[in-house]
Amino acid sequence: MAEANWTSVSEFLLLGLSERQDLQPLIVAVFLVTYLVNLAGNSMLVGLVWADPQLHSPMYFFLSQLAVLDMGLVCITLPQALVHALTQHRAILFARCMAQLFIYLSVSTMEGCLLAAMAYDRYVAVCDPLRYAAVVTRSLCLKIVAASWAVVIPHSLLHTIMTAQLRYCSNRLPHYFCHLQSLLRLSCTRPFVNELVLFTEATLVVGTPCAIILASYVCIGVAVGRLRSAQALRKALSTCGSHLTVVLLTYGTVAWLYFHPDSSNTPGQKQQVTFFYTSVVPTLNPLIYSLRNKDVAAALRRAKRKVLAQCA
Repeated sequence: MAEANWTSVSEFLLLGLSERQDLQPLIVAVFLVTYLVNLAGNSMLVGLVWADPQLHSPMYFFLSQLAVLDMGLVCITLPQALVHALTQHRAILFARCMAQLFIYLSVSTMEGCLLAAMAYDRYVAVCDPLRYAAVVTRSLCLKIVAASWAVVIPHSLLHTIMTAQLRYCSNRLPHYFCHLQSLLRLSCTRPFVNELVLFTEATLVVGTPCAIILASYVCIGVAVGRLRSAQALRKALSTCGSHLTVVLLTYGTVAWLYFHPDSSNTPGQKQQVTFFYTSVVPTLNPLIYSLRNKDVAAALRRAKRKVLAQCA
C-alpha cells in the first residue's frame, strides 16, 4: 500500500485460526464448545462464591473476579470468530478492531494482576496464618482491585491509541481477533516507538505481577521447606495447589508465545497457542478450582442438595 493512501485501511480481514476450508467445521465446533463450557463453568463459580457464605473470604473474592475476567476473554473474541468462521465474512471495522484490542488488553492484563493478588493472599495464609484475617481484609482486596484497574486501563488505552496511529500496508490480519503483535506486523514501517513502549512500560506493567507471584512462591517454598510435619506440608500444598496450577498454565503458555522463535513456528501455530491462552486456560480454571479445592467442591455439593430439595 502506498504511503499516500495508508488511511484507506478502514477495516481488517481476520483470517482466523486457519484459512483451510475443510477445517472450518472443526474450528466452529471447538470455538462453540469452548465458549459454552467457559460461560457455564465460570458463571457457576461466580454464583457459588457469591451465594455460599462459607466462600466469603478474600481468596474466593479474587477467584470470583478472575472467573468474571475469564468469561470476558472468551466473550471478547469467540462470538465474532464464530460468526466469521460460519459466514466466511471476515471483515471487522477499524474502530471495532481497536475497541476489541483495548478491551482484550485490559482484561488480559488485569488477569495477571489478580493472579498476583491471589499469590500474595496465599503467601500470607501460609507464612503468617495467625495474622491472615487482620492483614488480608475486605477493604484491602477492594483497594487492590481498584488500583489494578487504575493501572490497567491507561496501559491498554496507551497501546490502543499508538496502534491506531500506525500506517498499515495490508488489512489481512493473520489471526482470529485483533491481536496487538499481529497488528504491529502489518505496519508499513517498523513501529519502533510501539516496540520501545512495549519493552519498557508494558514490561513493567505485565512483569510486576509476575515478579510478585514469583516472590510470593519463593517465600512460600522457603516456609514449606521448614515444615517438619507431613500434615502441615499437605495443608500448605492444598492451600496453594489450585492457584499454582493456574499460574503455571497461564505463564507457561505466555512464555512460549512470546519467547519462542518465529522461525521455528509452523503456519498458524502462534494463533493456536494464543487460542489456548485466551480461551482454553480460562475454561479450565473453574475445573481446576473445583477438583483441587475442597471448599469449592463442598459448596458445589451444598448447592446441589439445595436445588434437589427445592425440586422435591
